[in-house]
Amino acid sequence: MTDPHSPVHAAPAAHPIDAVESVVPFIPFVIPAVGAIMIFLLAMIAVTMA
Repeated sequence: MTDPHSPVHAAPAAHPIDAVESVVPFIPFVIPAVGAIMIFLLAMIAVTMA
């Protein structure tokens, strides 16, 4: 058996990069940008139909 106090077991396990964790920092920039694009498109549709 191996020694449970050996340095090999003391290292923390590296977790894989999660897709959600990589996107979360960009949410404060993406949501207002998409909202602005949606408002512009809706206004353009309203003006075109009028």
